[in-house]
Amino acid sequence: MMGKAAPVEYGAISATRRNETWNRIRKYTDLYILLIPGLLFLLLFKYTPMYGVIIAFQDFNIFKGINGSPWVGLDQFEKLIQSEEFLQVLINTLMISLYKILFLFPLPIVVAIMLNEVHKMVFKRVVQTIIYLPHFLSWVIISGLFLTILSPSSGLVNDIIRSFGGSPISFMTDNDYFRSVMVFTAGWKETGWSAIIFMAAIAGIEQEQYEAAAIDGAGRIKQMMYITVPGIMPTIVLMFILRLGGLLEAGTEQILTMYNTLVYPTGDVIGTFVYRMGLGKMDYSFSTAVGLFNSVIGFLLIVSGNLISRKVVKRSIW
Repeated sequence: MMGKAAPVEYGAISATRRNETWNRIRKYTDLYILLIPGLLFLLLFKYTPMYGVIIAFQDFNIFKGINGSPWVGLDQFEKLIQSEEFLQVLINTLMISLYKILFLFPLPIVVAIMLNEVHKMVFKRVVQTIIYLPHFLSWVIISGLFLTILSPSSGLVNDIIRSFGGSPISFMTDNDYFRSVMVFTAGWKETGWSAIIFMAAIAGIEQEQYEAAAIDGAGRIKQMMYITVPGIMPTIVLMFILRLGGLLEAGTEQILTMYNTLVYPTGDVIGTFVYRMGLGKMDYSFSTAVGLFNSVIGFLLIVSGNLISRKVVKRSIW
């Protein structure tokens, strides 16, 4: 008898859940309608283009199209693994990304904490405006700006070097300096803007904690160490996991506007390599295979980073 009653109970529970779902939809109809444009955007521009991944398993011919191009299986990926050029590109990508994580990831956190300690609102707003502004400049403008500043013949930096008796340095064409320039310019452009997230997290910390700490005799440094930093730790973990997922995205747009053939050995990254192979040499299948490799590794990095974070610091995205 119990065996017969179970399906009825399960069906009743399912019907109840369906009714609750429809009641929730009717109650928040306006919010669900607002959700539709975002879902359509994801469908059209994020999921529909995934159909093009098929090209990675074909010897794609632009005139024959996807349906007419022959299948080659994993040949493009074998070519990818055996390519010495791709190996160098992968090393460049990892090096630049790791440099950016090591030197640039902590900067917005430090900036946010320091700005939180400023109580003169006029000064604070002026500083915020100044450090936010570079974010709104395109990489094309920033590239032109730094090409001028770092010019070996008339650039401000080399004028200073010459004034101290040094020899001019061609920062944009010297493999010893190019990665450093990429890291510095990325930090100059994005540090202030990235700090907004951490400032919002700091704003969410209860002020009573600071007041209680001050009553107990804790100074500003101890308040930062024992209240501010732990309070924004979930946000730090979230941003670090997301940044880890983009490890193979070393800043394609930035490098495209700044690099040249002389710095390919240190500056050519996966994004620029895909651009050169796909549009430059019209090897669409190989460039798609590279892009797919990049996406899969990025996905695995996010999952791994989330798992490690959950085990080590007991915080994670999901």
